[in-house]
Amino acid sequence: MLEPRSGSLAERYARVLERHHPATVFVSAALLGYVCLVAFMVGLGFLVTKVLITTDGVGRDDEHFVSWLVSHRSGSLTEASLIGSIIAGGVVIPIVVGVVAAMLACLRKWRAAAFLIAAIGLEAATYRLTIVFVHRQRPHVPRLEHLQANASYPSGHTAAAIAVYAGLALLITSRLRDQALTVVCWTVAILVPTFVAWARMYRGMHHPLDSAAAVLMGVGALLIGVFAARAAGAAADARDRSGAHRSAASTEAGA
Repeated sequence: MLEPRSGSLAERYARVLERHHPATVFVSAALLGYVCLVAFMVGLGFLVTKVLITTDGVGRDDEHFVSWLVSHRSGSLTEASLIGSIIAGGVVIPIVVGVVAAMLACLRKWRAAAFLIAAIGLEAATYRLTIVFVHRQRPHVPRLEHLQANASYPSGHTAAAIAVYAGLALLITSRLRDQALTVVCWTVAILVPTFVAWARMYRGMHHPLDSAAAVLMGVGALLIGVFAARAAGAAADARDRSGAHRSAASTEAGA
C-alpha cells in the first residue's frame, strides 16, 4: 500500500526533489499536504458556520439530533459513550500509535511507522489550527465534558479514530490475502470511528455536521500520509538505482 507506483503523482514529486534524502521528501510532502488540509478544513468550516447552519432547517436539524440523543441518555449508554471517547482520546491514541510504530521500527518498516505517526500528527495539527480560525458553539444541551465551548467544529476524536484505526487497517489489509479477514478488519475500522462519533454527539460535544467534517479530515490525513510514504519510497528507489549505477561505473573503470 505504501509502495510507489510508476508514473504516479508521488513518484513525480520525488523526482522534483531527487537530490534530497527520502526523509526530507517525506517531511516536505507531509507539510505540503498539511497546508492543503488546513486550508480545506477552514474553508469547509466557514461554509458550515456561515452558510449551512444559517440555512432554514439545516442548523435546526443539526441541533435537534444531538438533543434527541441527550433525551435518550441512560446509565449504560453514558458509560459506553465514555469508552467511545477514551479509545479516541489523548491517552489511548498516543499509546496505540507509539506501540505499533515501535514494533514497525523493530521490524525495520520505517515508512509504515512514519505513515502512522504522520497520519495522527497531521490530524491533530490540522484540528488545532482549524479551531483557531473556525468557531462554532457546542450543542446547547447538558454536556458531559468541560472543554472549549466554541470548538464544536470539527470532531477531533472522530478524525483521530479514522486516522489511527483506519490507518492500521490499511497497513494490515495491504498484507492480507484472506478476503474474510480483510472484511473483518475493515468492518472494525469503520465501526470504531462510527462509535466514537456517536459517543461525542451523545455527550453533547459535537453536531452531526462536525462529525461529518471530521470524517473528511481523518481521511485527508490518511491520504497525505500515504502520499508522503510513497514519495519517500520513490526517492529511496531512485537513490538506490543511482548508487548501483555509480558502483557499476566504478567497477567498469577499475577493470
